[in-house]
Amino acid sequence: MRKYKSNGDLETVICNGCGKKLVVENGILREGAFRTEYTWDFFSEKDGELHRFDLCEECYDRLLGEFCIPVEVEEPVEFI
Repeated sequence: MRKYKSNGDLETVICNGCGKKLVVENGILREGAFRTEYTWDFFSEKDGELHRFDLCEECYDRLLGEFCIPVEVEEPVEFI
């Protein structure tokens, strides 16, 4: 969950999984977090709903540990 100041700067990021408040300094998230935003399609029971959430790295790893098929991970050729 993200909260923004009235000027649009990032103020707070809280993990939707465990409730941990992540480090934000000067409007910049200073630790690893997974952010997703998804609008459900026509053939779901959530048709048209927009869902957003943030997960800290620990909750992300825990979620992936429950997958039957692992995620595809690709190492960057060059990290900028």
